[in-house]
This record gives sequence, C-alpha cells and structure tokens, in this order.
Amino acid sequence: MSFLLKSSPLQLNRSFVLNIILDGVGIGKNPKIDAFHHAYTPHFDRIKKEFLYREINAHGKYVGLSSNGDMGNSEVGHNAIGAGKIYSQGSKLVQESFEKETIYQTPIWTKLIENCLQNKKSLHLVALVSDGNVHSHIDHLKKMILKASEQKVEKIFIHALLDGRDVPPTSSMEYIQDLEDLIANLPKTTDCKIASVGGRMVIVMDRYEADWEMVKKGWQLIVEGKGRQFENALQGIQKIREETQKDDQYLSPFIIAENGKAVGTVEEGDSVILCNFRGDRAIEFSLAMEDKTDDFFIKEKKINVLYAGMMEYDGDKKIPENYLVSPPMIEKTMGEYLVKNKVKLFAISETQKYGHVTFFWNGNRSDKFSEELEKYVEIQSDNVPFDERPWMKAAEITDKTIELLQTKNYQFGRINYPNGDMVGHSGDFHAARMSMEATDRCLGKLLKVVEELGGIAIVTADHGNCDEMYQTDKAGNIKMKEGIPISKTSHTLNQVPFIIFDPLYQGEYHWKEGDFGLANIAATTFALMGYEKPAHFLDSMVE
Repeated sequence: MSFLLKSSPLQLNRSFVLNIILDGVGIGKNPKIDAFHHAYTPHFDRIKKEFLYREINAHGKYVGLSSNGDMGNSEVGHNAIGAGKIYSQGSKLVQESFEKETIYQTPIWTKLIENCLQNKKSLHLVALVSDGNVHSHIDHLKKMILKASEQKVEKIFIHALLDGRDVPPTSSMEYIQDLEDLIANLPKTTDCKIASVGGRMVIVMDRYEADWEMVKKGWQLIVEGKGRQFENALQGIQKIREETQKDDQYLSPFIIAENGKAVGTVEEGDSVILCNFRGDRAIEFSLAMEDKTDDFFIKEKKINVLYAGMMEYDGDKKIPENYLVSPPMIEKTMGEYLVKNKVKLFAISETQKYGHVTFFWNGNRSDKFSEELEKYVEIQSDNVPFDERPWMKAAEITDKTIELLQTKNYQFGRINYPNGDMVGHSGDFHAARMSMEATDRCLGKLLKVVEELGGIAIVTADHGNCDEMYQTDKAGNIKMKEGIPISKTSHTLNQVPFIIFDPLYQGEYHWKEGDFGLANIAATTFALMGYEKPAHFLDSMVE
C-alpha cells in the first residue's frame, strides 16, 4: 500500500498550511436569527472580502448521511475533512440495517434476545429519544421495541435521554407520548415501560472525559434506581420543567416508580443496548456498562450484564466489545498520508472538540500515526455552562497554536474553535454572538502570525449552528411564546464558509467550478502544500 504523495505543478513554497475549523458557524439565510451575522467580526469580514472565499456543503449526502434533509454534525464533518472522501456514516448505516432488517440477523442481537428468553432477563434500551438523527433516531428505538416484542421478550425497559439540542428545546413530551402510544398497543404478553428519564447534558452522554459525574448519575439512575420518583414520564417532565424552567437537555433525572419502587432498574445478567449510534457521547457509558470505570467512579451496585452498543464507538480501543452495526472503514486519511511523507503536524482544541481534530479527523482512530511527527494538544475545557463563559478557551487555543507555529517545526496544523457550536447549543442568542466576537478576535491575532511567518490558513466550519438561534415560521418570522423568542439549539442545513487566507497570493491558483463539500478540503489542502491528491480523494477546489 503506497502512501507516496507526488509533487503537484502548484509549488507555492509557503511555510505551512493551517486548517482552522470554526465549529458550528454556517452561512445563515435569515439575519434576524443569525448570531454570527449580528456579531462584530471585523477579521472574518476582512478575509472574506480580500481573499479567496466560497461556500461549501456540510450536511446530508455531502458527509455520508441518508439525505440532504439530515443536518451535519461535528463527528461526520471531521471524518469527511480528514478522510478526503465521503463514507456512509452512522445514521445512514444504521438506517440501512433497519430497512433491510439485517440488524436482527446479527449474532449479538440474537444473543441479547436469547439471553432474555432463556434466562428470564429484561431488555433495557437506553436511548436519546428524538428524531434529531445526530446521535440517534426514535424510529430505531421503536423498531427494536416492536421486534423484541415480536420475539416474545417479556420485559422491556426504556431509559429515555431527553434531547432538546438537536431538536427544539422543549419538544420531549411529543417524543415520550409517541413512545407511550406505541407501548399501549403492544401485545399484553409484553411488559414494556419507560423506566427512567433525564436530560442528555445531565446524565450518561458525557464525552472526552469532561465530566464523569454525568455518567455516574446515569448509572445511579438506570442501574441503582436512585432519583426523584414519578408515576409516569410525562408527569415528571412537566413538573420538573415548571419548577426549573430548564430545557430538555438540562432536565433533572428521575425514575418511574410504583409503590415507591423503581419499575425497571438494570439487574444482574440483563441485556442492555445503547441505541445511540454516534460515538463521542457513548464511549464512557459503554465503559461503565462493561465494568471498566473503577478509576473514574465507584459503583455501589456492581453487576454483570450483556451489553451492546448500536455501533462500535471506538475502533482502536474496541469500545464496546459488542455492537450491532459495523462503522465505516475509513482508511488512508489526510493525516496518515502526511505522516508517511515525513510532514510534521499538530492538532489543537479544547476538551469539547479535542477528539474531533484527532480521533474523528483520523478516521475514528485514537492513536497517533507517529509519536515523532505529530503533536496533539488538549486545552482543558471549563466545566461550566457554555453560555456563562462564551469565550470558552479560544484564547488558550490561539496562544498555543501561535507558540507551535513560531517554532517553525511544523508544515501542517489543524485547530478547532468550539464556540459557535457549543454556545449555539445553549439557545442563548446573545451568548452566541459574544462567543463569535471572542473567536473573531482570536482569529485576527492568529492570522497576523500566519502572515508574519509566510503561511496559509484555511478558515472553514464543519456545520452550522449559531447561524440559526431562533425558531421561525414558514415566512421566516421568529416564533414567540409569551412574548419571548423560542430558541433553536440544533445544527442547521446551511452551507459553511471556506476561505483561503494566503497573504503571498499572486494569482498562482484559482477556484474550480463545482458543487463542493467538506470532503473536498483534504485535496485542496494538499494542493496548497504542493502535493497531488491521492487517487481516492475527492477533487481539490483550486487549480
């Protein structure tokens, strides 16, 4: 297998190329709801006007999802950027497995069901309950319930994680009611109940070990049955929402109880499936279910269960051991090519997006390709709500990047500013605007150094988010509730910016015509570095 990169006719002799990802910054179509549009961003505005600028696609089929109605996300976006081509991604692979019903023919599904039937065990389905299709889809959960019932599983318990992030902030009751309607129509031989409920940013779905307490709270709720008690899920959501005024993603966890006892805790030997397909927020819970978390939190209730994930969440570390749908095999990524050609490179972000410029960029690979040639830097994120500190760690990311560039040891770098996405998810318009102003200030500082050192910076994004901060009607008017705009916290379908900041540019290259997306970035980066693209990469945007 050859990784040799040939020299291209385009020999610019720049010092380095730096890929800058403005996470969650799309090009909005409605200025009234666009925090990025309202932000004071003189540095971004200048380079958009003075340098090569175009808009590219970051959603749907451009990143390997089922349709162009599917929002992009950071995972598939960074996969596409790093891979240089489009792979069928989690949601599409899972959707195809349900459409063809191949998921029910896998050895692990058979084993999970037979465990319930032969050993009189319960089936527990832990799932983000929405149709956001970023981490999960409620239709997959419903199909698994129906299939398990058809196969005569007697006890099925649902542990519902509330979304409010990839879907409207207070939409959870619609999804829960949908599940309750399904349950009501199951055969009487199936005892199916919603057993526990909690917001996705409170329990279970931590990532990059930013807050193990979330996983511990999830374990205590789902396995130990510890938590506030309600008669049913709808009652609990309504009551806690009235008390706290919090959106679904931050809703306090609770259990469903009968006669003061939790209706469906996970017990010794039960079958458990995490129905989410996206990896970053599934790894830690998987480790807990596989009893590999003693270094992170101590469990009062120790049990062994038969556990499976919807997908393999970390291919290098084989997490989890059992999974229902195989992930895409992403090989020969941009990073691997550069290392095999002796190019020194670095990757930097804060904790919230560190895995995106490392693991996802490298095709779902945890380890470096070369300890000698690669440097990965994680800036520790603050464990506070992002709207309370919207600048996040942009300054620290900037300073560290400048420090590495000034060593003149690296020919390529990639960084991620998480602000537009993480603060965008808060639904706070003013915080999102502030986050983009902080990011732009850092961008200006960084680009000044890129110019001083004779480098090129590619400024782009992985998907939209802060470009649509309020919900609108078909006419584009902001939806209101009691005189207050209704927030939107999900990603968008908008295109994202792509700017080549090259202060030494003298017309040596120009844009190609075409319909381009994130997967075209790798070949474009190689072209600016003086390399021909590998044959399996999509085309460069410049020639």
